[in-house]
Amino acid sequence: MRERTEQHRERLAAHVFVCTNDRDSEHASCGAAGAEETVAAVKDWLRDRNAFWTAVSVSTTSCLGLCSEDGTAITIQPRNTWYSDVTPADVPDLLASEFGPDAAQVRDGD
Repeated sequence: MRERTEQHRERLAAHVFVCTNDRDSEHASCGAAGAEETVAAVKDWLRDRNAFWTAVSVSTTSCLGLCSEDGTAITIQPRNTWYSDVTPADVPDLLASEFGPDAAQVRDGD
């Protein structure tokens, strides 16, 4: 086992977690609200700005507790920002507000 916290911190400015939880019940879930398309939109936006896996990681996750039939839940860490009802169409504005339109604010966290 190798502890690599400092190495990872030096490289990574943020981590976007997108809920893809899909439950077989009467309750809403992100998986049923277009989560996979939202994940793809997040990755595409970051790739287009050369920020994917260099300064920003993206992971799918289980329930973030913001379930809705209107979209997906996203959290951006360590910024501790949380969003619900995110659709693929929302991703460009959401990420531009977090990281700047060209992802220039990824490193400085502004």
